[in-house]
Amino acid sequence: MTPTAETKPHPIFLAGRWVESPDVAVIVNPARPDEPAGWTYNATTEQYEEAVTAAVAAFEKTRKLPAYERSAALRKIADGIEARREEIGRLISTESGKPIRDALTEVDRGVLTFRIGAEEAGRIGGEVIPLDLNPASRGRLGVTRRFPIGPIAAISPFNFPLNLAAHKLAPAIASGAPIVLKPPSRAPLTMLTVAEVIAEAGLPEGSVSILPMTRELGDRMVTDERFKLLTFTGSPAVGWKMKERAGKKKVVLELGGNAGVIVDRSANIDWAVRRCIVGAFSYSGQVCISVQRLFVHEAVWADFMGRFVEAARALRTGDPLDPGTDIGPMIDEQAVERTKRWVDEAIAAGAHVLLGGKASGTDSVTVFPPTILTDVPADAAICREEAFAPVVVVSPFTDFAEAVRGVNDSRFGLQAGVFTNDLAGAWTAFEELEVGGVIINDVPTYRIDHMPYGGVKDSGQGREGVRYAIEDMTEIRIMVMASPE
Repeated sequence: MTPTAETKPHPIFLAGRWVESPDVAVIVNPARPDEPAGWTYNATTEQYEEAVTAAVAAFEKTRKLPAYERSAALRKIADGIEARREEIGRLISTESGKPIRDALTEVDRGVLTFRIGAEEAGRIGGEVIPLDLNPASRGRLGVTRRFPIGPIAAISPFNFPLNLAAHKLAPAIASGAPIVLKPPSRAPLTMLTVAEVIAEAGLPEGSVSILPMTRELGDRMVTDERFKLLTFTGSPAVGWKMKERAGKKKVVLELGGNAGVIVDRSANIDWAVRRCIVGAFSYSGQVCISVQRLFVHEAVWADFMGRFVEAARALRTGDPLDPGTDIGPMIDEQAVERTKRWVDEAIAAGAHVLLGGKASGTDSVTVFPPTILTDVPADAAICREEAFAPVVVVSPFTDFAEAVRGVNDSRFGLQAGVFTNDLAGAWTAFEELEVGGVIINDVPTYRIDHMPYGGVKDSGQGREGVRYAIEDMTEIRIMVMASPE
């Protein structure tokens, strides 16, 4: 698979200019592995060094940019993405395998994220603190202000190639911090296209670089002391190792999960079924807050499960560019093979298959069908690990506290969903669930882009959501003013 004159590799965005390199990268189309989604370049060592040096130099300008200029640039980016909605949505679908309806929704969310960034750029404030709490501090006052931390290293994943990158770029630009982004190796073309919009936003040269690179070169970002913050979204195994090697820089990790959902006896069953179908099977479950473990009260088990299985059975598998497709491909054949292996291991240990579990007549090697399992041993990998696949493990419960313990029986803690009309149960879930977010009467897959988002335990540290990311990308400084007496 080599590029032709008609399919010239997309150049990479280095400190405000477009460059090429000797290392051509082929981007595979998950739906048609024999047909490339496109080509680009991996940055060289020299290009990486140029980008970081430019970011350090740009900080002298970005940290002094007034709020109205930062806001204006972010609004231009949002408007530019919106104007190219169909083009970018199709590109997301082609290089990541995401169904086109979901890809277009991601574009809309990316637009919203940059617009929120434009608003938050004008809200970075401080406070006045009275300091005269004892006689020695008489006549003294404190004033705080947030200052940008410095150059930021960012690494984003394939499953939301636009919006998860936007959650690093928008707050960085809003806070006045230069940023070097490593987009996902499997899906870099989306953000390189967005870089065409960023290039027209009027930001200082060097303030943004978007560089595809090998994992070995990207690893330099982790230990490079010129970066003052590393923000990474990806797998827990990789993320926690990065933190160990990051040195003195701040680290924000948005990692994986195996999200749990509780369907209590008071739940609206029709609503719970509809939302759990979306939460479990959207983008073939390749979402870190996808519904993976489902706990259903025995009083509503038969009703819920009957509807849930039938709704999952009705999902349409097909070409991700077809607007009628519900289930597209997984990112690659290895992801399918791992999913099948974990499902087979669970079945061998006594699990029962209510739906799916093996190839369903499709010719594609990258498609795994919607799968629902019961009676799965708690120590099975499909329960304990992050499946990142269209697989749901369902268990009955009789007592709400039992269901809470079931959700908490995990090394992950990103978000959890609770379907209940019992107010006491909702408050109990909020107080007792060991997660970063509790979503009442909806799935853990719910997220809107201004809310604080992140996990506990092995699911990460720090929070995204533009305002909350800005807090990590800035530092508080206090000025103490004394009145001479």
